[in-house]
Amino acid sequence: MTVDEFEEHREHLHAIAYRMLGSSAEAEDAVQEAWLRMHRADVSDVHNLRGWLTTVVARICLDLLRARSAHREQPLDEATEASTDRAASVVDPEQEALLADSIGAALLVILQRLSPVERLAFVLHDMFDLPFAEIAPIVDRSANTAAQLAARARRRVRGQTPDPTTDLVQQRRLVEAFLAAARDGDFESLMAALHSDVVLRVDAAAASTATTIRGASAVATNARAFSANARFAEAALVDGSVGIVVAPRGRLALVLRFGVADNKIVNIDIEADPGRLATVDLGVLD
Repeated sequence: MTVDEFEEHREHLHAIAYRMLGSSAEAEDAVQEAWLRMHRADVSDVHNLRGWLTTVVARICLDLLRARSAHREQPLDEATEASTDRAASVVDPEQEALLADSIGAALLVILQRLSPVERLAFVLHDMFDLPFAEIAPIVDRSANTAAQLAARARRRVRGQTPDPTTDLVQQRRLVEAFLAAARDGDFESLMAALHSDVVLRVDAAAASTATTIRGASAVATNARAFSANARFAEAALVDGSVGIVVAPRGRLALVLRFGVADNKIVNIDIEADPGRLATVDLGVLD
């Protein structure tokens, strides 16, 4: 097989590896390892090179994820920061930000919380339409078990079942309006979304000290300062209600929770405590 034949599939392989590993630098390493394995193997009788390479990259990623789990999984963006020179030579930070944006901040965070086999089954089946019969040998399970792994992952991606008494449609509309206004620094639109007596609480991990701000004007002014981080923010299910996650390159940094009443936002809680963030149940919005 020639380099050109491999390059035809590079983008596809990188997409799989990035969703599995959460880092463009690590994904590029996995793709390069797949190239080396193809180069060393006799693939003259391989009729579906794309499928063969997909299996190889998936197994490489699964091995990396299992090794990470065995040594307390380190978010890959932290590993990348620890080797900045290496990552900079491989990955364009702006390109990685675009990749993360295209997948969604909440989904990247959730994928990193799945077990290695759940992550692989979900990514390959739900994102790349690989049949469970082909996923099964990669994870050393039956096709039925692979389907169960993907289903379990899918439930976690969707988050907890929302409280039926909560009007998620209204909640989502207000939260997304707040986020759009914060991104644009639009004071008037922020005021329109907030109750006059809205209360904003910020934990000590997100600010120098735990802070409470009251009143629509003060909260709107504070929210305008959030615009710098808003590009990394996304509306998502947070413990079954609509909130906002801030996750640069898939690394969860902040969670915003919202209380809604009378078609207005009445309270906002901003949390950044790592211990608390580790327990948050996230889900993506359809």
